[in-house]
Amino acid sequence: MKTGAGLSTADDTRTAATEASRAAADALAGNSASLAVLFASPHHTAWAPELLDVVLEVASPQHLIGCIGESVVGGDREVEGEPAISVWLGAFPEPVETFHMTYLRTESGGVFGGWTFPREGEPATHLLVADPFSFPADGLLRHLNDLPSPPVVVGGMASGGSGPGETALFLDDRVVHEGAVGVRLPASAGLTTLVSQGCRPFGASFVVTRARENFLLELGGRPPLERLEEALSSLSKADRELAANGLHVGRVIDEYKSEHGQGDFLIRGVLGVDPDSGALAVGDRIEVGDSIRFHVRDAATADDELRSLLQEEVSVLPGRAAGALLFTCNGRGTRLFPEPDHDARVVSSALGGAALAGFFCAGEFGPVGGRNFLHGFTASLAIFVDRPRA
Repeated sequence: MKTGAGLSTADDTRTAATEASRAAADALAGNSASLAVLFASPHHTAWAPELLDVVLEVASPQHLIGCIGESVVGGDREVEGEPAISVWLGAFPEPVETFHMTYLRTESGGVFGGWTFPREGEPATHLLVADPFSFPADGLLRHLNDLPSPPVVVGGMASGGSGPGETALFLDDRVVHEGAVGVRLPASAGLTTLVSQGCRPFGASFVVTRARENFLLELGGRPPLERLEEALSSLSKADRELAANGLHVGRVIDEYKSEHGQGDFLIRGVLGVDPDSGALAVGDRIEVGDSIRFHVRDAATADDELRSLLQEEVSVLPGRAAGALLFTCNGRGTRLFPEPDHDARVVSSALGGAALAGFFCAGEFGPVGGRNFLHGFTASLAIFVDRPRA
């Protein structure tokens, strides 16, 4: 397996697309690209068709997906607020399949169309980039989790548009403005995934004893606000300030584990508190019987978790990390970390400089505990492994 990546920060779209594509193609050393993944900053939106034409001409990939994103990742760099084009190429032993999904609203709810995920057989891995204004990705992921053999979905919500119809998605030789674009990868692509949620737990775990939709009404027989106040009393002043500025709850993924720590929870934000009843509103549906724990997020915790997860993952890879795609939240970068390029530098270093590309998302896709979720404030990573031949 071969991969290559190129990044250009040239202002001119044609120049930047040519530079990034040539750098990625040169790294393939003459191998034909099965797939191109293209990310560009909003500075290039008006010239999106020309951008696509140049990448197809220079890199000659069999298939292509991508989008315009708020900020762009290439190698160990994160280009925020400046012009950038990032091109990633992969030469796989087997063909890939690209697709365009749409969502049609009906009187009874809605219907996803354009691609059928297999219900049985070997779970497949899909890369997916979706328009946040026309495609309810969380609904699709919930549906896929209920399949007998759930596929793995990695990717993110495009962040380059500010309203309906303004998103630019790339699919082969087309620019589309709604729905989602994706690619089904063959098993020979050797893909493994990692999701770093960047939070740490505090206080005790509690069982949800009363809930309604996304409202926590009772934890362990008592109002959630009382449980929260108890947990906050154990924190330092600095951590209490973190909780005041961004409190989260983590729902246990695997209830059968005897102990739960960092990485064992699906993280969701606390949206509001009712001081009269002590109820909490959170950013997901909570069920009675779920186990939850309060969490805080800060730069140090996010840094430590990403490094730890990467170290653990790299130690068990069945071969060399050939390349990777990084889908990181637009709330990370310099909005979270004190220095630029954080996630890209950490990932690139851990993977030995393997070809890396990505973008800042308005929501990230990735599996936690064997189930697919739409996340926020995470770094979701797809790592392509070059397995040694038998």
